[in-house]
Amino acid sequence: MKTGEYFINNFIFMRSKSSIYFQAIRAFSFPATIVPCVLGASLALMSPQAVSWWLLPFVLLSVVCLQAAANVTTDYDDYNYGVDREETLGGSRVLVQKLLLPKEMLRFGLMLFGLAVLIALPLILERGFIILLIGVIGILGGYFYTAKPFSFKYHALGDIIIFVLFGPAIVAGTFFALTGQFSWSIVYISIPVGLLIVGILHANNFRDIVHDRKANIKTLATIFGEGFAKGEYVFLIVGTYLSVVILVLINVLPMWSLIVFLSLPLAIKNLIAIKDVKIEDTTKIAMLDAHTAQLTLVFGLLMSISLLIAKFVS
Repeated sequence: MKTGEYFINNFIFMRSKSSIYFQAIRAFSFPATIVPCVLGASLALMSPQAVSWWLLPFVLLSVVCLQAAANVTTDYDDYNYGVDREETLGGSRVLVQKLLLPKEMLRFGLMLFGLAVLIALPLILERGFIILLIGVIGILGGYFYTAKPFSFKYHALGDIIIFVLFGPAIVAGTFFALTGQFSWSIVYISIPVGLLIVGILHANNFRDIVHDRKANIKTLATIFGEGFAKGEYVFLIVGTYLSVVILVLINVLPMWSLIVFLSLPLAIKNLIAIKDVKIEDTTKIAMLDAHTAQLTLVFGLLMSISLLIAKFVS
């Protein structure tokens, strides 16, 4: 083989391998991390405290790496426990398609966890024990989401874990990292976004009821069935908007925050999609988790914009 051909073939191989790793991290799901992080930063902007904006890139990159790591290790466990198979729809499909070996997948996930810790070092040095504690909770929650001995996802605890990690932990954690202050108001404001992000998970769980039951995986959807699963999704979406109204009425959020209702057509579209679907034919809502992630992104951006408007108009 000529030298030029060797380098071309090697480059193609490396590029292909890189694209596989990119597929494994499921970057399409990153709005679930970015939206609460941006919301926390927007709340910091409204705060009277001094804001250390130079820390924001470290916050954002660290939590994105944590989510990527959790995505990868979850795929590893789902594959090993028979949750992800040829006929299922979830996950990155990297292991199902035999693009990586399981040990490569696990190693990649652990490397991402390590990278998240390295990126977070300036935050820990600046803010101390509280940020370290939040980070440890994030790592343990992300890794043991599917890993033994806890396997939260497989014991119907996924909804609670996701709500805590992607709602209060990221929003209030970002706010604390930037300001050095904690406020219960920030926790309350994280509730709507937390509910929506649980909605992403629940859309996935509803779609996978049949396959999860075959794998003996316990989610709220598999335990309580189709009717309950539909009702929970409605509760999460309606609860998101209702919580915003309540937070405005009790003056935790500004009146401007009602502009999140501009995202309501997307929410209604998702609710209509799930209304008449049977669990035996959930391919009709194969993209409901992605569509709920899209709703989360639009909703979160509108929420952040409303805070910016309130900051500069008032």
